[in-house]
Amino acid sequence: MSSLGAPQQLKQQSRKGKKAWRKNVDVTEVQEGLDEYREEVRAGGPLKEKAAEELFALDTVGSKEISKKYDLGKPLRVDQILAHRSAVPAVDGRKRAGQELPNGIYESASKRRKGDWVSKQDVQRLKKTINTTSHLQDNNGPEEQQNFDLWDLTPVSTPADNLEYVPQPRKKVAPPTIRKAPLPLTANGKPVRPVQQPKAGSSYNPDFDEWNQAIIQAGDQEVEAEKKRIQEAEKETEKQARIQAAIEDDNAGRTDDESAWEGFETDNDDSQALKKKRPSRKTPAERNKATRRKEAERKAKHERKMADRKKMGDELARLLASGDMQPAEHDAALAQLEAEDSESGDDAKLRRRKRGNAAVPEKNLEVVLPEELQDSLRRLKPEGNLLQDRFRNLLVNGKLEARKPVLAPKKKKVKYTEKWSFKDFEMPVH
Repeated sequence: MSSLGAPQQLKQQSRKGKKAWRKNVDVTEVQEGLDEYREEVRAGGPLKEKAAEELFALDTVGSKEISKKYDLGKPLRVDQILAHRSAVPAVDGRKRAGQELPNGIYESASKRRKGDWVSKQDVQRLKKTINTTSHLQDNNGPEEQQNFDLWDLTPVSTPADNLEYVPQPRKKVAPPTIRKAPLPLTANGKPVRPVQQPKAGSSYNPDFDEWNQAIIQAGDQEVEAEKKRIQEAEKETEKQARIQAAIEDDNAGRTDDESAWEGFETDNDDSQALKKKRPSRKTPAERNKATRRKEAERKAKHERKMADRKKMGDELARLLASGDMQPAEHDAALAQLEAEDSESGDDAKLRRRKRGNAAVPEKNLEVVLPEELQDSLRRLKPEGNLLQDRFRNLLVNGKLEARKPVLAPKKKKVKYTEKWSFKDFEMPVH
């Protein structure tokens, strides 16, 4: 190859197809790379192909000339002073309480007992003598302690138990509800998880579809609540109007004679027929019959559910065997069935709001408006209250009873009387 190099066409545009290759192509970069590779081969081999041990060496000894020049082997005077330690302990310069041990030696202040210090022997003695009849003490083995029942305690006998007219202490009886699981207030009857998995629409930077769906759902709930409130207000207005009209018609149609003889009506009055008959209490047989009917309905509902689930499983197996369904789709469908069985309750829909006098509070709104959305955690404003959420979760799961807060507790009734001492008087007798 001449010193001028190969002919070049640097600005030629490439074309896709069979005629993309041209004779005069710039191969300068390839030629330089080959020249460098040949130079490395002449010098002993390419550097990229050599191992790290052939290229680098680790010096663990150091240079003797540098250590002699700077005298690095001699330690500093400061290190020599600090390394010098005496075998005699330092003198305790703190004040002593005057406690002198034999041979004129004072006890160290760090080992001296404090005034309110109690020895281990005294602690053990006090533990044994404080409450010898305590059943909560760990006197039994692990098996007895594990089977311990607080309600199965025998009352401690006292000297007053031997008296004839003093009632004997009764054994404590556990309430029957202590062995029953709480009844959730959810619509499907399943308990709510203590810490629920957050939804994608309530994130600080949510997906638009999830957030839009949450906004629409919250808006529909508010519209339904407003419609219900307007209907109740209209019903109350109509009721008050009917009552007022009935009162006016009664007063207008009543004559003076009817008003005069109003109090002298006979026993065959229509008001007696309007009295609602009080329902009689159910007998034990009727209550047992209702209990058996509810249990039969529950079993029938469970059997129908299990039959539907078995039918769905057989259908999935048939589709998998026929090739109409892929194994991945089959596994996903089975996982969805298991998730539906183990699905937790939804605290947004309750079968009833009340269990007692107070109602379960409404769930807080977990979506925000478009102008309140923040795309950064630093500008995010914290909302909600973990204590309130946990308390409402206990109410929905039936573990606590909703009660109204006592804002003004009852005070002790005090009766004020005026002394009659002012009526006592004395007449002097002369």
